[in-house]
Amino acid sequence: MTKKLAMIAFGGNALLRAGEKGTFREQMENVSRTCAQLRHLIERGYNIVIGHGNGPQVGNALLRHEAGRKEFGLPAMPMDFCGAETQGSIAYLIETGMESVASGRKVVSIVTRVEVKADDPAFMNPTKFVGPYYKERPTDGAVYKEDPRGLGWRKVVPSPKPIGINNIDIVEKLSREGNIVVTVGGGGIPVVRTPDGLRGIEAVIDKDLASALAAVTMRADEFYILTDVPKVYINFRKPNQEALDVITVARAKELLAQGQFAEGSMAPKVRAAIMFVEGGGKQCIITEAGELGNPASGTRIIP
Repeated sequence: MTKKLAMIAFGGNALLRAGEKGTFREQMENVSRTCAQLRHLIERGYNIVIGHGNGPQVGNALLRHEAGRKEFGLPAMPMDFCGAETQGSIAYLIETGMESVASGRKVVSIVTRVEVKADDPAFMNPTKFVGPYYKERPTDGAVYKEDPRGLGWRKVVPSPKPIGINNIDIVEKLSREGNIVVTVGGGGIPVVRTPDGLRGIEAVIDKDLASALAAVTMRADEFYILTDVPKVYINFRKPNQEALDVITVARAKELLAQGQFAEGSMAPKVRAAIMFVEGGGKQCIITEAGELGNPASGTRIIP
């Protein structure tokens, strides 16, 4: 019997929670806790591919490079380089966290480049949050916006749409052979096509959209987007807040058009879910990791 393939996108809280400093111990504990919740899918025989975010990590990497430049004269690396750094370090955490639940399966990590268009309009309107939170807007010349959850100011960078994932055929092959594969970390290293090949560009690709593209390309059966709430809500944090159990793609589009989901928060996740289901997926589940063992968990987006 052919096993189902599930694409799983780890949210930011799978790595770093609000109020934490981002120490190795904190991140390792968070990752291990999230990985443990995947036991339910592994025991049910699913083939698994994991994507993850890296917003705080890549932001901190940029800060370290800048501090090294100012203090010691070391060259500061561009954002695509920092994305590659954090892909490797976070993949290491996930590999370590999966060891106790992998049931003998091998865990394989692939540093992944993801192609975007050089003329994507996103480059004219930075929206993707990266790095730490600030109580007041910094004045270092970068673009900052207030976090929609009221946690402070964060740097924003362009977030172009992913159009292709390098070596996704190898990722699928490894997964269908029974390996657990970590890929498109942080949405992938953003690259554009040039006469000399793929070249990195300063941007951050939304990890949920990149994971959705990976899921569609691999013909995954299910797509799980793990976040810090058990379900998707309308009228979020208002007296008439309502949790959504099952919604169709058409209904999800209506709610997006109504502005029910915040940009930089739930809106990209809902768009990723729509992209996956319209691309042939059976269902996308948006939930928190602790709910994976519950058959009625999360919000399910269906055709």
